[in-house]
Order: sequence, then structure tokens, then C-alpha cells
Amino acid sequence: MTAMSAPTAPQAHPDSPGQPEPQSSRRRRGAAVPYALLVPAVAILVLALGYPMLWQTWTSFLQFGLAQQFGKPPTFVGLTNYTRLFSDPQTWAVVGRSIAFCLVNAAITVVLGVLIALLMNAVGTVTRLVLQVAMLLAWAMPVIASMTVWIWVFDWRRGIVNWGLTQLGLDFTNHNWLEQPLSFYFVATVIVVWMSVPFVAFSVYAALTQISDEVMEAAALDGATPRQRFFAIIMPMIRPVLMIVTLLQVIWDLRVFAQIKMLQDAGAPTASTDLLGTYIYRLGVGSSDFGMASALSIFVLILTVALSFFYVVHLMKEDS
Repeated sequence: MTAMSAPTAPQAHPDSPGQPEPQSSRRRRGAAVPYALLVPAVAILVLALGYPMLWQTWTSFLQFGLAQQFGKPPTFVGLTNYTRLFSDPQTWAVVGRSIAFCLVNAAITVVLGVLIALLMNAVGTVTRLVLQVAMLLAWAMPVIASMTVWIWVFDWRRGIVNWGLTQLGLDFTNHNWLEQPLSFYFVATVIVVWMSVPFVAFSVYAALTQISDEVMEAAALDGATPRQRFFAIIMPMIRPVLMIVTLLQVIWDLRVFAQIKMLQDAGAPTASTDLLGTYIYRLGVGSSDFGMASALSIFVLILTVALSFFYVVHLMKEDS
């Protein structure tokens, strides 16, 4: 009688349900998850921004005016729109004013935002809440509503600014703040900075709350002055936030439109007060030259990337 052979154990298959998944496979799958999560956001951006950008780029190479709005086929003109645009001295005057306005407003906004954030970090709870509510109201107010108030404030007949300065002994009776370009941009700067400071202040204050009190107390015990603590401890710690808010302010102030357009409608000369946003509007809607307006819009996109290139490279270095 032959002895029965012992049954052999089944060979484990690496992909069988009962076996643990290899570590390399889990690592590859985990590395792909963030990219998969980005797919919906990227798809929305491509659909929402890709088509308008492609259409505008193509239109910049066409003669697209009022007749094309009523069905006449556009004519391909190549780089003619760009040649006409940048051979016009008015274009370069607008570009220069826009860059200067953008950089000055962004610098003033960031400095004031940092100072207000430091103030909120230093005062008591009640004062801080009052400041936060006031800035939140200024930030949340619709542009049209706030511009209506600001135009009344600087009105040359009934404006409270002229009245207040006159009461102080200065002759500002019927002074038109919007008539001269310099005073026009002063008013525009006041308005744009007033609307933008709350965002910077809230962002920087949030960064300040992440700085450890123990670190600041240790620096004070070591004899560091407030100035030394600010530049040696606070600034390095909030630098990433400052870089981001500065980049956003440069982009927003370069594309400012509603404030300038409403001030122009209140009685300012357009030729000497146009910025890039209002100049594109005048070319497109005002003159029905949508090809030229599209060409200038593409230039603004390139200019925005050029102005923000340094900040983007620095942010990438900080992240790495």
C-alpha cells in the first residue's frame, strides 16, 4: 500500500487578494494621486480661459471691426495690428503710465498693509476687532457703490475734500481734482490703495499670528531692539506671504479698469489719463477696432508675465 503524499501548499501569487501590495506599487499610486486631483481644476481652467485666450490671440491677427460684428468675414492682416499699435506714441505713453501707476500703488499698498497688520498684532482685542470690521467693510463694498461715494468726496462743487481744505484756510473752492493728470492719479491712487490694503493687512496679520511668542521674547531678552526683531525675525518669517501678496497687487494694479473708467466718466480727460485697461476699452468698444484691442490685450498678458517673472522664480526657489 503506497503512502499518500502530503498535499503541497499552493504558491502565493503576488497579486492575490490576501497578499500585501508591494511597497513600490503603493508609492507609484500615491505619487499619482495629487496629479489626478488636479485634473478637474486644470480642465475647468482650460475650458474657461483657454478658448477666450485662443480667440483673442487669433483676433489680434485679423481686421475685426464694426462690420465684422454684423456678419462680414474678417480679413487676416498678420502683424499689422501690432505694427500699428506699437508705432503709435500714445500706446507707449499709456504703457509707461500703467507700469508707473502699478508699481507705485503696489508698493504703497504693501507698506500700509504691513503697518496695519503690525498694529493689529500689537493692540488689544477690542481695537483689533474694530480695525478688522472697518477693513472688511471697505474690502467687501462693491466697486460701483464705493466709487460713487469717492466721486462725491472729490467733487469740485460739493465735495467734502474741497470743503474741508477750504475750512483750513486753503483756497480749494471749485477745485477740480480730475482735471489735471497728476491730481487725477493722486485720487485714483487713494481709491485703489484704500480698496486693496485690507487684503494685504489680513494676509500679513495671518502670517504674524504664526510667529512664536517665545521666539520674540527670547530675542527681546537677548537685547534685540524692535527694529532688529522686525528685520531679523519677522520679515524672514512672513516673506513668502509678502511675495505672494506683492505679486497679486502688481497684477491687479496693472489691470485696474473700473476705478479709472468711472473717474474719467466723472469729468477727467481720457487722452492723458488712460491706463491699459481703459485704453483697451476705448480701442475695442469705443472705436470698434477689436483687432487692435486684442493685440494690446495680448501685450498686457506678456507684460504681466514679465513683471511677475521675478516673483514667480523667487517663489519657486522658496518652495524648493
